[in-house]
Amino acid sequence: MTPGKNESPASQITERIDDVDVAEEMQGSFLEYAYSVIYSRALPDARDGLKPVQRRILYMMSDMGLRPDRGHVKSARVVGEVMGKLHPHGDSAIYDALVRLAQPFTLRVPLVDGHGNFGSLDDGPAAARYTEARMAPPAMSMTEDLDEDVVDFVPNYDNSHQQPEVLPAAIPNLLVNGASGIAVGMATNMAPHNLIEVVAAARHLLEHPQSTLDELMEYVPGPDFPSGGTIVGLAGIRDAYATGRGSFKTRAKVSIEQLTARKTGLVVTELPYLVGPEKVIEKIKDGVNAKKITGIADVTDLTDRNRGLRLVIGVKTGFNPQAVLEQLYRLTPLEDGFNINNVALVDGQPQTLGLRELLEVYLAHRIRVVTRRSEFRLARRRERLHLVEGLLIAILDIDEVIQVIRTSDDADAARSRLIDVFDLSRLQAEYILELRLRRLTKFSRIELEAERDQLLAEIADLEELLGSDARIRAQVGEELSRAADLYGTPRRTMLTEAKVQPKTRKAVDPADLQHADVPCRVILSATGRIARIDAAEGTDAVQLAPPARRAKHDAVRSELDTTSRTEIGAVTSKGRLIRFSPLELPVLPANSVHLAAGVKAGEYLALSDRDERVVAVVSLESPKPIVLGTEQGVVKRIAPGTYPARPDFEIIALKPGDRVVGASQGGDDDELVFVTSDAQLLHFPASAVRPQGCPAGGMAGIKLASGARVIDFEALARDDIDGAVVVTVAAASDTLLGADPGAAKVSDFAEYPGKGRATGGVRAHRFLKGQDALSVAWVGPGPAHALAADGTVRALPEGGAKRDGSGQPLEAVVQVVGRAIR
Repeated sequence: MTPGKNESPASQITERIDDVDVAEEMQGSFLEYAYSVIYSRALPDARDGLKPVQRRILYMMSDMGLRPDRGHVKSARVVGEVMGKLHPHGDSAIYDALVRLAQPFTLRVPLVDGHGNFGSLDDGPAAARYTEARMAPPAMSMTEDLDEDVVDFVPNYDNSHQQPEVLPAAIPNLLVNGASGIAVGMATNMAPHNLIEVVAAARHLLEHPQSTLDELMEYVPGPDFPSGGTIVGLAGIRDAYATGRGSFKTRAKVSIEQLTARKTGLVVTELPYLVGPEKVIEKIKDGVNAKKITGIADVTDLTDRNRGLRLVIGVKTGFNPQAVLEQLYRLTPLEDGFNINNVALVDGQPQTLGLRELLEVYLAHRIRVVTRRSEFRLARRRERLHLVEGLLIAILDIDEVIQVIRTSDDADAARSRLIDVFDLSRLQAEYILELRLRRLTKFSRIELEAERDQLLAEIADLEELLGSDARIRAQVGEELSRAADLYGTPRRTMLTEAKVQPKTRKAVDPADLQHADVPCRVILSATGRIARIDAAEGTDAVQLAPPARRAKHDAVRSELDTTSRTEIGAVTSKGRLIRFSPLELPVLPANSVHLAAGVKAGEYLALSDRDERVVAVVSLESPKPIVLGTEQGVVKRIAPGTYPARPDFEIIALKPGDRVVGASQGGDDDELVFVTSDAQLLHFPASAVRPQGCPAGGMAGIKLASGARVIDFEALARDDIDGAVVVTVAAASDTLLGADPGAAKVSDFAEYPGKGRATGGVRAHRFLKGQDALSVAWVGPGPAHALAADGTVRALPEGGAKRDGSGQPLEAVVQVVGRAIR
């Protein structure tokens, strides 16, 4: 129907009004918005641990060729490429994500190598036009093999480009770098972890799919923040690993140092995660001005590129520095909370995941990546083999091939005749038609035959790999181990079970800063854990109730009665003495003492060398000398009062290759005992060793046979000699650890006659066939407790064995022995 003469087309349009329920429209629109925020912006994917914008940045940098061996490019160029091709949002959001990927204080393993001002904990970054960026080496592991069909690709926002749905992620990025984000109705806050520890747990789960959470936590004991610091209280960590939600406290690393002859200061070298020094200084000034914090003289920030973070807090004369530090923990960000909320996308759905679930999702992804990559490589090699076989047919009968081609009317006819005459496929015939004359030499034939043999071998290996689930899992484990070797670094954050004082705004009475110390006992277990037990209120001594049953790590190596704020010393195997206060040690209840709740001594004292371990705890105020013995048979007693005022110092000049195997503290009445690897035991009075100063190298303690070494040194107090026992475990020195538990013997110390210092001693164990050395030895007051390396309780034979007996076979490997908790 055409409009009338005086009617316009617009007047013919029928008006249409749809009634829409506002509540339903708002609900639908809000759900769409919430869906977009959750899935496209705020939450990371549990497989590669990346949000969409982070994934697009890394993929686009890889596509641009910004590898670590290339030069940096302007960050604005990267932002522009990401925004124009993949991420239809503002450039500020993209640049903010790029900056975070480059900040070493935000990510445990940074994925972008930034050049320029990328900000600090207290200041923002420079504009994108002033900074430059390229991929960091770990980012190459995140994007490797993308060209081998390892993941699915999806269209971008306008279907003009393709982008990966998820990255291959050869490193467990979500656990290693953590994540944070706020969506609609949910949020995520995941802590960073140590790459080496996470890979070890992942490999253990690959090999033992039924592993428990406790077994995985042996490898991943807790988060590892880029800024270091100390995590206080491990219960919240276990909750987070079990349920995906938990909380704990983080503390700065603070040491008490003598700034001048009359001035003591608190030196802060590590801060809680994402806490900057300016924020700490501001809170301290506010607290001092409000008279909530007392005892502070001044605050100086000496942070620089050479020394790193160094915040010096001066303490007024007459104030206890440790007590001042306690109020700073309560009232400033030197102690901060961290709430774990492990929310990530799994199969497109937000889920709250524990440690085991996070590892399982990641490992399933890597298994899928390795499987798809192997299938892709197998297909490519089969295709190449097909062409090589066709070339070999052509070269073997090249004259006839040339004749067929020359007598053909056109290329299509030549292709058809080649297929008919030589029984080739269309691809093979096409490839032969494109063959260059230089490939018709005898050498080319040899090359093709060699390539064919290599392709056949590779195809067989790939088929075997794809046919074996165990081999695929082993391949995943090997690649994870390689990534840990390349990018892993030692743990920075120390874990401790110390008590946490509740935060309060109440002003502190200066008199409260100088309260008396609490009597306590510091215990070092045979497996290297350290803890303290406080005296009951109103008493001057520690009264312990022995554990109702033996538990993991419950074997004592060394113990010391002291007070909670007294500075004591830890003697290490490197011949060092490290001063420390027991104040922040895990406190064990006196009515239920189990040393498994202690903290690892090496972590508590921040020992940087993995080969260095704590062998004893000693008092720096005792009038009794410190005595120690070394692996090469040297004995030394250190005269009291000769200790330097430094935080740590050498107490013996060790010879190359030597190390301290035992240390104690006692008087002239003590009996010093050496046990060697060739089963010789020597004991003599401590009075035979003259006390020396710290720089001295000691004197000969025992005469060693060729190839022998000291495996145990003890100092027995006069009161402990009567009930002392000798534990020896014999095995073959060339046996794989754990393959043969060996034979053990428990005998009375009274059976061993004393000899003079620097002599060879007497035989302590008779070796049977196949045994040639002692693997473990210990001398001390009974009963003796034996443990495995992980602290598991092991059984020992009954006591009373002959001095030179051969021992009884053990059911399980014994690696450390100590005395019972007294």
